[in-house]
Amino acid sequence: MQPIHILLLIAVYFGVLLLISYFTGKNAGNETFFKANRQSPWYVVAFGMIGASLSGVTFISVPGWVETSQFSYMQVVLGYLAGYFVIAYILMPIYYKLNVTSIYQYLEQRFGVVSYKTGAFFFFISRVLGASFRLYLVAIVLQQYIFDAWNVPFEITVILSIILIWIYTFKGGIKTIVWTDTLQTLFMLLAVGLAIYYINQKIGWTFSEFLASEELTTYNKNFFFDNLLAKNHFLKSFFGGMFITICMTGLDQDMMQKNLTCRNLKEAQKNMVSFSLVLIVVNFVFLLLGALLFIYAEQFNIVTPIMDGKAKTDLLFPEIAIKGELGIVLAISFILGLIAAAYSSADSALTSLTTSFCVDFLDIEKKEKENQTRVRKKTHVWMSVLLILVIIVFKHVLTENVISNLLTVATFTYGPLLGLFAFGIFTKYKIHDKYSWIIAVLSVGIIVVIWKIPPEWLGGYQIGYELLPLNGLITFLGLVLIRRK
Repeated sequence: MQPIHILLLIAVYFGVLLLISYFTGKNAGNETFFKANRQSPWYVVAFGMIGASLSGVTFISVPGWVETSQFSYMQVVLGYLAGYFVIAYILMPIYYKLNVTSIYQYLEQRFGVVSYKTGAFFFFISRVLGASFRLYLVAIVLQQYIFDAWNVPFEITVILSIILIWIYTFKGGIKTIVWTDTLQTLFMLLAVGLAIYYINQKIGWTFSEFLASEELTTYNKNFFFDNLLAKNHFLKSFFGGMFITICMTGLDQDMMQKNLTCRNLKEAQKNMVSFSLVLIVVNFVFLLLGALLFIYAEQFNIVTPIMDGKAKTDLLFPEIAIKGELGIVLAISFILGLIAAAYSSADSALTSLTTSFCVDFLDIEKKEKENQTRVRKKTHVWMSVLLILVIIVFKHVLTENVISNLLTVATFTYGPLLGLFAFGIFTKYKIHDKYSWIIAVLSVGIIVVIWKIPPEWLGGYQIGYELLPLNGLITFLGLVLIRRK
């Protein structure tokens, strides 16, 4: 597939998104941008959230991770399921009861302004980094297979990507995203299904023969119970996954903003439960695809792509789909799936960053009505610029698989949020609010020190996802120290 064909396909795709944006952005004010007027059907939100939760990281990076981690990611995914139930029946009732625009407004009502700003700050850092990880992944694919052929710099690729997102979200905001996410999820799942079908066909297998093949057994070990010291032990992965979900969805303005567009709490809970069950199946299919990619690459002598002198397993899927001999249908569906996967999370990230900054830091709801829209639009532009800068930096500093980097960063930035919300929900204490930011910063500092401890100092124990709940616990204990009656 030639670069010009890929570019034309992307142009058509964004034309469809702009059409959706036109209809959903009509007469849109801040209430529409931030809350979609609380009129979104729960089943539309649920289907769209599949794509937003998976993103380009799952679409490319999870299959590329199979070679080194096998199917151990399923242990984390099962933890996700437990986390989604905590969100549906503990956190969401609080958000709907308080009728918040930003979920961090809960912290202001519970503790005070400093805790509120501290929570919002840690979300802001978390989402900027998380969105940048996801967009970086799609940008390197576009660079490798389109823009390098025309000697276009990586920086221009990133700028064009962000501009496209800004164009179709600046009017309708979250209302537009609820509907574009539905389309993007459809394209993503279609791409994965077609990839599995065409690769099996090329190898000469049916799907059932692939599942029964000896080659699959090289990659498909799901559960690891034998060594508690290892990073991928089941208990570490399960509870780490549970807390990652609670934090990266339940305590994350990006993901919860979509849920808060449902008509009422009951519909929002239906959305969360149904979406979480489907997500288990979808993630398992992605892991199957990963195993199939490596089996195919081995049989047909396909080398893992090199970028900046390093082998990038994240690029194996696009290498096979675009440059392999599997037909134009797979190439087209992959490009659509890739763009859908990347932008279904990035567009909502941009919108949620705008929402959080406007509501949490600029107090937009307290400004005069005639100025609110102007402030929101200006903030939307500056959030776009910030994402561009961070993604460009990532190109020069990232060395590992992207999903590994993403989950590692989450352990640092979401821990203080976990501690603050847990203390607020499960105790009745007030705190000396002015010290809460110090507790949050110290907690992250302690976690960084623990993370740096060599395994041999701990008798071979490898620290993994358990850092996130530990971070939350340290914050919780710190808040105990500054409590007041």
